[in-house]
Amino acid sequence: MKVHWIVLLIVIGAALFAPAVSAKIIEEKDGYVITTTNDTLRLPDMSRMSSSTITQGQTDLYNTYVPSGKTAFSPYLYWGTPSNSLSLTIRAPDSLMGPYYDSTDGVVDGSISLRISRAGGLAQGTWKSYVYGYQVTGSQSYTYSVTAS
Repeated sequence: MKVHWIVLLIVIGAALFAPAVSAKIIEEKDGYVITTTNDTLRLPDMSRMSSSTITQGQTDLYNTYVPSGKTAFSPYLYWGTPSNSLSLTIRAPDSLMGPYYDSTDGVVDGSISLRISRAGGLAQGTWKSYVYGYQVTGSQSYTYSVTAS
């Protein structure tokens, strides 16, 4: 019986330390490394979450000020209806990244979750996030949040 408990503890320990899905590099540009993440909305992000609706061909703009010393910019766009398609483009003060689509991470699930990092630090200033109604029937509700760390 003790052997079963030991095996169970080893399996649980391995599951806690192994990432569920590894990040995939989707682009490297101007010193930035853009990877997919499996992050979903985290509780601290709720204060920075924006909710809106979008229609076909419409673009919504979000501005985020990034202070010096930050090395990662993590946008999360969720609409949950894979039959509608939104895209996300990020304009840093020194670079343009995207557009990125639902399929960017290899899974069509009505969300885009990215991590944009640069070892030497992100460009300080206002980062612009463009949410675009790429293929939308009627109107689509969505939430958007971003963190800089």
